[in-house]
Amino acid sequence: MSYSQKMGGKRTQTDSGSRSSSSSILQDDQEGFSPTSSNALVLVQNPPIVSSYNERIRPMLDAIDKLRNLMVMEEGIQLPTIVVVGDQSSGKSSVLESLASISLPRGWGICTRVPLIMRLQHHSDPEPELSLEYNGRVEHTDEDNISEDIVNATNLIAGDCKGISDTPLTLLVKKNGVPDLTMVDLPGITRVPVRGQPLNIADQIKDMIMKYIKPDESIILNVLSASTDFSTCESISMSRSVDKTGERTLAVVTKVDMAPEGLLEKVTADDVHIGLGYVCVRNRIRDEEYEEARSIEDRLFETDPFLSKIDKSMVGIQVLADKLVQIQAASIARNLPDIVKKINDKLNSYLSDLNKMPKKLSSVAEAMTAVMQIIGASKESLKKILVRGEFDEFPDDKHMHCTARLVEMLNKCSDQLHECNVSDPKSNFLKEEIAILEEAKGITLPNFVPHNAFLLVLQGKVKGISSIPIEFVEQKSRP
Repeated sequence: MSYSQKMGGKRTQTDSGSRSSSSSILQDDQEGFSPTSSNALVLVQNPPIVSSYNERIRPMLDAIDKLRNLMVMEEGIQLPTIVVVGDQSSGKSSVLESLASISLPRGWGICTRVPLIMRLQHHSDPEPELSLEYNGRVEHTDEDNISEDIVNATNLIAGDCKGISDTPLTLLVKKNGVPDLTMVDLPGITRVPVRGQPLNIADQIKDMIMKYIKPDESIILNVLSASTDFSTCESISMSRSVDKTGERTLAVVTKVDMAPEGLLEKVTADDVHIGLGYVCVRNRIRDEEYEEARSIEDRLFETDPFLSKIDKSMVGIQVLADKLVQIQAASIARNLPDIVKKINDKLNSYLSDLNKMPKKLSSVAEAMTAVMQIIGASKESLKKILVRGEFDEFPDDKHMHCTARLVEMLNKCSDQLHECNVSDPKSNFLKEEIAILEEAKGITLPNFVPHNAFLLVLQGKVKGISSIPIEFVEQKSRP
């Protein structure tokens, strides 16, 4: 059973809660907090991870998911997206498992090898519905087999080796108590390829991450291990390169039970400029039930001498779920008008192109009429170009200005003919002709060139230039 904190009738305000990035849609998250008679911490039973925003968010989120399935992003229309990034073994899978209350593939090496689009939907039916969508197919699964089915689907998309693919895999989780969220989980950042991985695997992963986090519509969920120096994390460096102010970056700090000392200073100092704040969580152990893990997490942040000092609005998977739902709602509300405008602009452009296309032909007679019209139009165009020299149909296409191009080609051919000398006139002036005349001596009239000698000289000259007009004609006849 999950719990929430009640502190003297009001929720403690934090830096992240007061940031300007929150909109009015985010300011009713006080539900679930009621006054108590004292300032002591009181644990009360709450529903599972499900936000009070769900009923309002669900229609907008369904619309965004439908647009994502229609692949509008390939048309240059960016959609609000929560992108989950982190170094390898930072605890991403554990965080997503806790949010979705299902088991995801875990282990050494890269577990996520394709973009995993996780669509979480609060489902009133106690029986969960899970399905995988990829490569145009939909496969239904269940909680017992979901992890194995994700691995099998990943292998079909990215191959059985250890490489990655940019083709997404969509996981739809309809389950009672889950928050209404859509997130994209990306491969963990690695530095050294292992056996079976491409040598440039690190660059491939970074390129994929940059593709998803670069758009201004993306919300970056940066998963950091509590034991690491935040300033040296590659995921922090990448998110800061596209979000310098941190206004669209939220950090979730994992494995807090392994390095509790000094964590308060790290998340309050904010040396790496996380604009949307930090949320600290404990990673669930494999054998723990999800509700049991949340109870253990609650007790940890209450009793640990270091972790109990962290503001309660910055700890726990419940807080993380609420923050993500709020941030997602604000992002959708902020970007939806622009998305609608871009879609309408694209639609009008395509409709205009569609209207310019000829109407559908329903009979042979209509087809013959259309062919004759095309032939007639082509004939008139050729007349204008070749006979009248009018190029108003093609003012900018010089290739269609046939007469001018023909004159250019004829002048070039003339130059080639003049430059073509069968023999050098300086060194061989009339020597070939005299030699031919000597060979043609016989009984002839004086001062008359023998007919056969004339033909022999003429054939030699013609043969020397005969290839030039042939090449000219062939060049002109090319399309």
